[in-house]
Amino acid sequence: MAPRGHSADDVARTALRILDDHGLPDLTMRRLATALEVQPSALYWHFPNKQSLLAELSDRIVSRMASGAAVDLSREAHALRDALLAYRDGAEVVSSTLAMGLGSSVALERLSAAVTAAGSDAATARRVATTVLHYVLGFAWHEQQRLQYDSAGARPESAGGAGADLAAADPTSGDFAFGLDLIVAGLRART
Repeated sequence: MAPRGHSADDVARTALRILDDHGLPDLTMRRLATALEVQPSALYWHFPNKQSLLAELSDRIVSRMASGAAVDLSREAHALRDALLAYRDGAEVVSSTLAMGLGSSVALERLSAAVTAAGSDAATARRVATTVLHYVLGFAWHEQQRLQYDSAGARPESAGGAGADLAAADPTSGDFAFGLDLIVAGLRART
């Protein structure tokens, strides 16, 4: 028998709201239970552990990119980045879930389908898709960290040293597109 009044969907939607409001470090089962006005043990009816909850959140985040047939690699990569940036710490949630072998493979499948549609064989498509997936996750993760540091006033306005130019870069600049274009150009040159 499920806990009264709350479905797995309710739990996941509330967890996404907490993630967005407070970030991944503060998304605890205790905080989630408090928000739902249940005992923490009631959450385990729907999700046997926090990792399975995070896998569900990862799937929901990535599902924002999925609509229709995969088009081209750049558009799919931009759609993934947009999906990750739609939630605070979205890139970290998806990356850590994938590293644990949990969650769906929607992002990888869509990226791979786009590469295959451009004429690559399945093995090459999988390798390129994995490369692009890691690029997008890393770039979005860095953007989200920078935004959090900026909102907390923790990042100096002008820092000297090797990372100064990177730290000063606008997260919405063409840096993401530039890096992605390098990957796509490398694929074209290889095929």
